[in-house]
Amino acid sequence: MASQTLNNFELARLMGARALQLALGAPPLIKTEPTMAFLDVARQEFDKGVIPLAVYKD
Repeated sequence: MASQTLNNFELARLMGARALQLALGAPPLIKTEPTMAFLDVARQEFDKGVIPLAVYKD
């Protein structure tokens, strides 16, 4: 069975990709404050398990 943990590079790639989506107008999947940075929203989405991205490993 494959490990479910992400390394630092995978985590940074996910956070950056989701933050870019948010910056380009994608709706956040959690409640946010108007002053929150896109990267903070992406991190909270990841922590809550609702980030709509996946990493496939060989």
